[in-house]
Amino acid sequence: MSRTPAPPRPDFDAALQEIAARVQPLLGQGQVASYIPELAGVPRERFGMAIVGIGGEVWEVGHARERFSIQSISKLFALLKALQHEGDALWERVGREPSGTPFNSLVQLEHEGGKPRNPFINAGALAVTDVLCTRHVQPETALVELLRKLADNPGIDYSLRVAQSERRHSDRNAAMAHFMRSFGRLHNPVDRILDAYCSHCAIEMSCVDLARSMLLLANHGELPWSGERLLTPSLSKRLNALMLTCGTYDAAGDFAFRVGLPAKSGVGGGIVALIPNLCGICVWSPGLDANGNSLAGVAALEWLTTLTGRSIF
Repeated sequence: MSRTPAPPRPDFDAALQEIAARVQPLLGQGQVASYIPELAGVPRERFGMAIVGIGGEVWEVGHARERFSIQSISKLFALLKALQHEGDALWERVGREPSGTPFNSLVQLEHEGGKPRNPFINAGALAVTDVLCTRHVQPETALVELLRKLADNPGIDYSLRVAQSERRHSDRNAAMAHFMRSFGRLHNPVDRILDAYCSHCAIEMSCVDLARSMLLLANHGELPWSGERLLTPSLSKRLNALMLTCGTYDAAGDFAFRVGLPAKSGVGGGIVALIPNLCGICVWSPGLDANGNSLAGVAALEWLTTLTGRSIF
């Protein structure tokens, strides 16, 4: 039986140049995450996008080398780290369903006994961070070290200034954590969990760094440049599935419809995504839509899959 030949590996240069031109009218629109004061002054006009291929190729445009606060993108890597430790036992602590409510909502915790709906809403990320606090003396350092390895960049770190700013304004997260602890869902002191959570949200990376970090999941749990396996193919598949269904807050369904890629966004304006067996992707533009996703970033990813014909569907 003859096989259909695989499509040729794309050269993304032309697509990125066209995307950069198309997003210009969107830059400056949307709102920055002003409830975190250190992020309030980030210029909304910034735009960067990078694609890193499994073979090491790098395509980039705009401010793709400028570091920004990854915020909730860190939830993906915290989950990866927790799954390395706990495996499927983690799902006793946190669910796997889309929330349908804002990422910082307390509503479902009351109805569901303090068990978060998924690991990408704030309550779920606090449960994941609790696991890391149990497993590591310095959980924020453990996550930084993981990202240095995934991005192949020893210079990655978190911003103490952003972490402190976020920690000073973490009343809602503190309310969630105390509420979950009242149900026995958290095992470490709330202050310790919040310190670690705010620190890993304050990690700063560039689009190139983050796109390279996504190669682990694009390559089924194996670092393509070293052959080191950090996740089983099964766990890699499950992380990708969770990104598709839960990774862009309560807009995940519309994002899957428009873009068709597993992705995780953050209120710093970044969105990471991947095309299996091909590449990792990151786009950054600080102006956010009503759901907390980068307005220009979502449009850029939609244009990428449209222009190249590459998605998971």
